[in-house]
Amino acid sequence: MTSRHPAITVALLGGESSGKSTLAAALERHLQDIQGLRVVRVPEHLRLWCEARGRAPHAHEQADIADEQARLIDSARRTPGVEVVIADTTALMVAAYSALYFQATELLEPALAAQRACDLTLLMGLDLPWTPDGLFRDSPAVRDATDSLLRRELQGAGIAFQTVYGQGQTRLRQALRAIGTALGRPLVKDDPGLANGLRPWSCENCSDPDCEHRLFTGLLSRPS
Repeated sequence: MTSRHPAITVALLGGESSGKSTLAAALERHLQDIQGLRVVRVPEHLRLWCEARGRAPHAHEQADIADEQARLIDSARRTPGVEVVIADTTALMVAAYSALYFQATELLEPALAAQRACDLTLLMGLDLPWTPDGLFRDSPAVRDATDSLLRRELQGAGIAFQTVYGQGQTRLRQALRAIGTALGRPLVKDDPGLANGLRPWSCENCSDPDCEHRLFTGLLSRPS
């Protein structure tokens, strides 16, 4: 890929304590240091907002936070020479929290419109242990509810997504396979489908937990 082409935007979604930030940092390191790509990682504006103020936002503050998250992603993808943008969440996460905490759904439509501009949406699997994080995490129940809402909204809007599972290198490799498909080049050594010019099978719109469990088990059984 050359700088004449637009950047590939990879959006990470998932409830609290689902591994978004850890995966975003790992992807940035791998794509830059090993693949030699120019990468911009967009942080979660909501977290930065909360850290700066020492509190969670009120209902009337949600829209500005969502707009700023979308603006940061758009600015990153417009940066000259950038090849991959890793978005550690999108406006859709802010909209989801607004719907869950304040029963306000007006942010969902514009957030979904912004989500469509992303080339790849990766939804974090809920197989990681939930850990408390003070101001930023409430409970496993909130994480589960967020996951359900995200799936419902993405499927209802016809936005494809892939769910990634596992810890450490396992989750990273799954994400790299998906990004490699978007880039049209193998990013994982044992990905023979892409190496032979084929697109590997992926169940992008699936929300069947049994189906996803089979996919996750199959990936774990492969040699690392």
